[in-house]
Amino acid sequence: MAHRSKLVGVRAILPTILALLLICAALPAAAIAAEKTDAADGVTVVIDGEKAKLDDPVRMQDGRLFLPIANLATKLKASAQWDSDTESVTIRSARGDEIVLGNGVPVVYFNEARYLMDVPPFVADGRIYIPLRHVAELLHATVKWDSDAQVVELTSVKPAVVADEYGLAEIAEEFGVSRSALLKRNGLGKAEEAKEGTALKVIIPSIFDSEAEPYTEQDYKLLAKLVQVEVGYETYESQLAVANVVLNRVKDSRFPDSIRGVIYSGKQFPPAHNGLLDESKPNASVLRATKDALDGKNNVRDAVYFYNPKVTKGPFWSGLDTIVTIGGHRYAK
Repeated sequence: MAHRSKLVGVRAILPTILALLLICAALPAAAIAAEKTDAADGVTVVIDGEKAKLDDPVRMQDGRLFLPIANLATKLKASAQWDSDTESVTIRSARGDEIVLGNGVPVVYFNEARYLMDVPPFVADGRIYIPLRHVAELLHATVKWDSDAQVVELTSVKPAVVADEYGLAEIAEEFGVSRSALLKRNGLGKAEEAKEGTALKVIIPSIFDSEAEPYTEQDYKLLAKLVQVEVGYETYESQLAVANVVLNRVKDSRFPDSIRGVIYSGKQFPPAHNGLLDESKPNASVLRATKDALDGKNNVRDAVYFYNPKVTKGPFWSGLDTIVTIGGHRYAK
C-alpha cells in the first residue's frame, strides 16, 4: 500500500512537472537571460559628478554590468518611451539621436539605421537593460568603472564645434577617432560639409562596426503572411519560431538563400502553393514577431523544420533532433 501511495502521489504531480517543463522550453532567450542576472546592489552610479538615485538596480550578467537604459536616459536629459505591446523603448537623446531597443532583440535602430549589439537587451522587473558601455556610447557619454570601489561614472560629452584651425582633422585627433567615423556619426557625406560653426558629436558607438544585414519590405511582408497562415492565432513565441525556421533555412546551404526561395520551394509550406498565402493578412502580433526575427531575435536556433507530431508522422520526422516544443509544434533540425 505504501508503494501504491507513492505512485499515486507521483502521478498526481506529474502534470504539473510536465507543464513547468513546457513553460521553460517555450521561454524566450531574453527571459532566460534575465533570470541569470543578479542585482548588483553595491554599485554606485555617478552621472556628471553627482550620485544618481536609480529606481531600478544595476545588474550583473556574465561578468558585465547592465544598466536600465530608460531610467538613465532621463538623467542624461534624454526622453524614453516604453511600448508594452512591442516590448521596446524609444529614446531621444539630448544630442538629437533616436534609439530603439527591443527585449531580446540584438538589432538596435540608431537614427533609423540598423546595427547589431554584441548581446541583446533584456527586460527585468519591467525595465529594459543593456550593457554599461552601450548605455554611455548611445547617450554620448564617457564611462569609467572602478571595480574596487564599485563605482560607475558617466559623463556627458558636449559636441565639438568646428572653428578656424580646429577642423575635422583636429577634432578627430583630439578624440581619437577617424575622420570617416566622425563624418558617419554626424550624418555628413564629405569633409567639406563640416563647416565652421558645425557642432560634431564625437562619441562613436561601437555598434557602428556591426551593421545589421538588410531586408526588404517585400521580404518582411511575405514572411509575415506565411507566419500568419501557419500560426497566426497562436502565441507570439510560436510566431517568432516559425519566422526563424524560414530565416534559419536561408542561412543553411541545403535550402534556397532567400526568404522567397525558401517559402516557395519544396512542400514544407503548402499555403505558398494553394492560394492561402496570397489571402493572408498578418495581425499585429505576427508583424511584431516577424520584425523581431528579422532583427535577430531567435528562439529556435538551428531549427529548420517544424511540425505537429499529432498530424505529421513518419521515419523522417521521428529521426529529427527536436530543439524545442512550442505550443503544438516541434522545432527540429
